[in-house]
Amino acid sequence: MLVKREDMTMIGRLKRRSDFLRVGASGQKWVSPTVIIQIADSPVETPAESATESPASGPHYGLTVTKKTEKTSVGRNRIKRRLRAAMASALTGEHADLKCTDIVVIGRAAAEKAPFDQLVKDIRWCLRRLRGKQAEKTQ
Repeated sequence: MLVKREDMTMIGRLKRRSDFLRVGASGQKWVSPTVIIQIADSPVETPAESATESPASGPHYGLTVTKKTEKTSVGRNRIKRRLRAAMASALTGEHADLKCTDIVVIGRAAAEKAPFDQLVKDIRWCLRRLRGKQAEKTQ
């Protein structure tokens, strides 16, 4: 699925280590063969913070691929590029309404060789499962 540029501006990025640690500490994660997805609610921002951050109104996500997963930087970067494109496809579909949500995607070794459709399918599957867990938690 081709993603339009205006759809991409609705998706924000997590860039600070503290954001990654906060999402990881939330304890909500789902594992698939190609990715591990961690999810947490976004903290409430003050107007000063929102002016310095990206103007994205949708979900925010961050990617990480460790040296344990892939030894070479070329391989890690390839996995990150593929996951970035897969997240764009996944978040503009049925999960476009994930407002005030931070998502951390941890790439696994299988993500480098897996078909692109499988990556998108795994991400959507993990998000669907995690959204169900979030709904149970709020009730």
